[in-house]
Amino acid sequence: MSVSAAAASAGNVARGAASVSSGATVVSARQLSLTFETNDGPVNALADIDLDVRKGEFVSFIGPSGCGKTTFLRVIADLEKPTSGTISVNGMTPEQARQKRAYGYVFQAAGLFPWRTIERNVTLPLEIMGYSSAEQAERVRRTLELVNLTGFEKKFPWQLSGGMQQRASIARALAFDADLLLMDEPFGALDEIVRDHLNSQLLELWARTNKTICFVTHSIPEAVYLSTKIVVMSPRPGRVTDMIESTLPKDRPLEIRETPEFLEIAHRVREGLRAGHSYED
Repeated sequence: MSVSAAAASAGNVARGAASVSSGATVVSARQLSLTFETNDGPVNALADIDLDVRKGEFVSFIGPSGCGKTTFLRVIADLEKPTSGTISVNGMTPEQARQKRAYGYVFQAAGLFPWRTIERNVTLPLEIMGYSSAEQAERVRRTLELVNLTGFEKKFPWQLSGGMQQRASIARALAFDADLLLMDEPFGALDEIVRDHLNSQLLELWARTNKTICFVTHSIPEAVYLSTKIVVMSPRPGRVTDMIESTLPKDRPLEIRETPEFLEIAHRVREGLRAGHSYED
């Protein structure tokens, strides 16, 4: 789709975005708060989070460092426990969702084992879950094809670029076919050219798999380009200061970032970040 066509269709996209967000609720948080107890006293990380993520959505969380974006992702994954409020994942507690392998998690660093080939890194969760050798081989083949790493099965992580390592990490998270993908700033350490390329590939992957994605980022352009919904968070304690439903089409060439529609959403995100942050503190 050309940029002009994308821009022309933007008026119809609200209906498209609404259809995406009309699915079943995957993540639901109500009045969720989390306070860490430290030697220096309590640290309020999250406060009164009310949020729904629906099936098929691509939801980005953006805010200043320390605002609780990653903490909220870790609560979904049952890596942190809220101190008050409620949260469900596919109608289950986060602990039940973790036990049922209801999500895949992609961390900031690829986290690949250097002594394992790419194929065996992707196989690891399947080994733990007890899949047969034949099923492991088929799932690895399929997921490496999804992230365009076919032919690199026998390579070791140190033989791949940073971007390719992150794609292998995504393949590992997709290998057991969870419907929910949690991504904690996976492209933050990559240069802009590689990041743009991986953003485009991630959108293609999302379109092919119809996964629900929760994505943490510090980048306004990345959040706007990728998301059907953008959650803007305040400094600690992290609160939701704005929730923006995207009016961009699902097909998004990189050039769409130059359109008035894209810039308007980016401006709203920037204003939400400013409204939630007092620079005089």
